[in-house]
Amino acid sequence: MTSVVDTARKQKDEYTGGADRPLGSYLGTLAVYGLSAAGLAFLARGRTPRVTLSDLALMTITTHKLARLIAKDPVTSPLRAPFTRFEGTSGPAELREEVRGHGARHAVGELMTCPFCLSQWVATAYTAGMVFAPDATRLVGTTMTAVAGSDWLQLAYARLQREV
Repeated sequence: MTSVVDTARKQKDEYTGGADRPLGSYLGTLAVYGLSAAGLAFLARGRTPRVTLSDLALMTITTHKLARLIAKDPVTSPLRAPFTRFEGTSGPAELREEVRGHGARHAVGELMTCPFCLSQWVATAYTAGMVFAPDATRLVGTTMTAVAGSDWLQLAYARLQREV
């Protein structure tokens, strides 16, 4: 068993080059995701919903909006606060935060501040919703899609105001 641990440590050292990268915590995060997805798949066996192109479009826009809402929105900063430090704004109604801590705290902070990383988790939750509560999931998706559309209109309006 020690040779496995020693090999893992050697690989980490070679990969990180001395940088503080919480590879073990990333592995733990991957395990949580994998076990969650496997558990959902087990519970959903035999209940595969038909997903239409409009469902896929709704899911895509909802995933984008919800991942950005969790990772960047000022209102969700209390969820990120244990893992991040406020740095300023990064765009209209979005915050820039620095990940803090080491190990699991750092890994969760990176996940919580990365809309690209969160998209996998959000899309998986949305898929589970389509299996277990499709009508409620579509309603939430419709709401998030309307908010995403409104965001784009707000940005367009602000840009037009600057040009006038």
